[in-house]
Amino acid sequence: MRKITLIIAVIAIAFVSCKEDATAKIKKANLEKAKTRDVANRVDAPVMEFNETVHDWGVIKEGDIAETKFKFKNTGKSELLITRIKGSCGCTVPSDWPRQPIMPGETGEFTVKFNSKGKPNAQQKTVTVTCNTNKGRETVRIKAQVTPDPEQEKIRAERAAKRAEARAKQAAERAKQAKQAVKAK
Repeated sequence: MRKITLIIAVIAIAFVSCKEDATAKIKKANLEKAKTRDVANRVDAPVMEFNETVHDWGVIKEGDIAETKFKFKNTGKSELLITRIKGSCGCTVPSDWPRQPIMPGETGEFTVKFNSKGKPNAQQKTVTVTCNTNKGRETVRIKAQVTPDPEQEKIRAERAAKRAEARAKQAAERAKQAKQAVKAK
């Protein structure tokens, strides 16, 4: 009985508290101040300008760990703050980015390592930089043509053959069961 009373009380409070119109509480003067502030912030925002936004290693062997540095300059009017840099998958690992603010006109760099183990053929990965630019995120890409390791290719082919064989057996079993079901009717 207490639980039902408590539930009814919570629902009643929710209905009563939601009747006010939140937009009525917004002051027009504050809205205009915020709009002016936001426009000023966008004009004075930091700008992250990269020497290159795509790094191509060309042809590398499967299993190689390739590394590059992305260099950039803050060409904006305020300090650049990088809060996080993340690769699009676990094989792409960014590191060594500046944790301190980069003042206008100053440069910085970060390292990106790509582990090509288990990644044969054409590869393209994205690195996302979370920062205080107007966009809030900047991206760079890495590319490589990974030559497959012959040993790994053999293992992958064997696994693929086993999967195909298992699928064929499952299909044959389903067909057999369907025939038996038709005969039973």
